[in-house]
Amino acid sequence: MSNTTTPAPERLRPVKSMKYLSRGVLLCALVGLVCFFGGRMSAGNREKSPHLDAVVLEAQLNQISQLATVSYHYTNMAQFENSNDFYGVTIPFTTKKFILTYDGEIKAGVDLSRAKITLSGEAVTVTLPAATILSHEIFEDTVEVFDEKTSIFNPFTIEDFSSFQSDQKKAVEEKALNKGLLDEAARQARSSIQALLTPVLPKGYQINVQIK
Repeated sequence: MSNTTTPAPERLRPVKSMKYLSRGVLLCALVGLVCFFGGRMSAGNREKSPHLDAVVLEAQLNQISQLATVSYHYTNMAQFENSNDFYGVTIPFTTKKFILTYDGEIKAGVDLSRAKITLSGEAVTVTLPAATILSHEIFEDTVEVFDEKTSIFNPFTIEDFSSFQSDQKKAVEEKALNKGLLDEAARQARSSIQALLTPVLPKGYQINVQIK
């Protein structure tokens, strides 16, 4: 039995786009942490440099869990073809195939439950784990099947569709990674955490966000 996945012709190749999640979304995700800092100080006692507890700060950051910073939207089109063979020779009338199109979204970011915070004087160091793909969703309502051909000698199975979808997900993820998806997710995570925490730290404190 042979099983091949044929990419769509060049003219049908999908158009993909990468966008950054808005600062507003990030602010909502981090509102608990910001409120925590804000509650520790008022406009009057900000000048007094209140004591910061690294353990408490880390626990607050960990509660946010996953922070998605980059969303990669795409439309994919690919062809599935499968036939039975005998010692490398395709058996006639056993070919089944279809062309599938669908929209999907990959979200990448960092797992803040693994973030670490250290204090050294007035220096606050936030260490984030490496960026990863957090989710990959195929929008079922966009799935369309074209040019479907089946065979009574080699009918379609649920495994045909599930394995094909899995293979396509891996292929799209590899393309996204090659486009710098994780590098951009890490950069956005670093700048977002720094931008959101710096204004609420006590006066004189400096923050450094690094990726492990």
